[in-house]
Amino acid sequence: MRLSRYFLPVLKENPSEAQIASHRLMLRAGMIKQQQAGIYSWLPLGYKVLRRIEQIVHEEQIRAGHIPVLMPTMQSAELWQESGRYDAYGPEMLRIKDRHGRDMLYGPTNEEMITDIFRAHVESYKSLPMTLYQIQWKFRDEVRPRFGVMRGREFFMKDGYSFDLTREDALHAYNRHMVSYLRTYERMGLTAIPMRADSGPIGGDNTHEFLVLAPTGESEVFYDSNVTDLTLGNREVDYDNREEVEAICKEFTTLYARTDETHDEAIFNEVPEERRKSARGIEVGQIFYFGTKYSESMGAVVQTPDGSKVPVEMGSHGIGVSRLVGALIEANHDDKGIIWPEGVTPFHVGIVNLKQGDAACDSACDALYAALVKAGLDPLYDDRNERAGAKFATMDLIGLPWRITVGPRGLAANKVELTSRRSGESEEMSAEAAVAKIIEIYAPHR
Repeated sequence: MRLSRYFLPVLKENPSEAQIASHRLMLRAGMIKQQQAGIYSWLPLGYKVLRRIEQIVHEEQIRAGHIPVLMPTMQSAELWQESGRYDAYGPEMLRIKDRHGRDMLYGPTNEEMITDIFRAHVESYKSLPMTLYQIQWKFRDEVRPRFGVMRGREFFMKDGYSFDLTREDALHAYNRHMVSYLRTYERMGLTAIPMRADSGPIGGDNTHEFLVLAPTGESEVFYDSNVTDLTLGNREVDYDNREEVEAICKEFTTLYARTDETHDEAIFNEVPEERRKSARGIEVGQIFYFGTKYSESMGAVVQTPDGSKVPVEMGSHGIGVSRLVGALIEANHDDKGIIWPEGVTPFHVGIVNLKQGDAACDSACDALYAALVKAGLDPLYDDRNERAGAKFATMDLIGLPWRITVGPRGLAANKVELTSRRSGESEEMSAEAAVAKIIEIYAPHR
């Protein structure tokens, strides 16, 4: 993409309504535009990041053996009345009547609908285990939407639902989701800590939230500092191996890590004092095991090997895809702008032409652009007739991890400049070497 042909409405001044870094930088970098309180249009740059995150979530869900579906945003109130949640959910649910006077709602979550789909098509234990998931828009009518996409009313999320014959099977599904979530966040360059949490209106006894540490987080968290050093790394995981998956979950949940809702001061005090930490955290996902809460009330039963019928054991598992965009920025920015991790960057590298219109510079930039595209990478070429300072400021603001700068002086020595956005360090090298370096950097992310 050439910047002269791209829609990137950057702002020079900080928007007065933005209270936190991610909201401020998403507006300044032309990623979103507010349409109403808590409701945003996603402009090209923001939409590109949203799709990068969505793709990672899809890949890790499918790797874990989960099956994608797509359900409607509008739901019938009858399903929620059947489960008993229609009146209990509260004013966050947007309730609507259609033209025929039927009660409808804009889905805040989909436990009822997925249970209805399951009970209509699955009758035998032979179809289990099964996990169905979607990535879809949701709506919760927050009383005080704020912080941009971090606490909006309309949001994009992955919601998955596991169906199993026994409690033991369902707990394996729970563990499988925890491991797949850990890998998902690591691929995005995030340290997301699983913390024992409260189940809220979803219900259930077993639940963990995944929180990213940030000063602007809505939750107070307490944790053993050693938990931030844990990583899956490059290890291969057999999601069908119960012992292996359970061992990884124990590795990541044995050290103390809890939100304020489940914090236990006595247990926390057993952690060595130098490792006892408290901070703020941003919730980016949550997993629940709630047994037969919905299957019993809605008649989702299967036949067992002995011919009897039992309600299926269920779990619900969510990742805030649009919220992750804000969380990533909160964890990766400086006073110049965003610093995208390589796994989620909207463009892999920026090309800055210091002398647009100069035949040698134009030719070199065109050749760089073509070589990067041929390698399967996605460069952004700043070919505008702007001052060098303005071009650098734009690249710093939108946060591409790498920048290749092309100018007459460097070309005279057959050199371009490769700069890391995170460290600020630059290195001069040939154009061919710069392309090879970028290809090498992104190899683990493809």
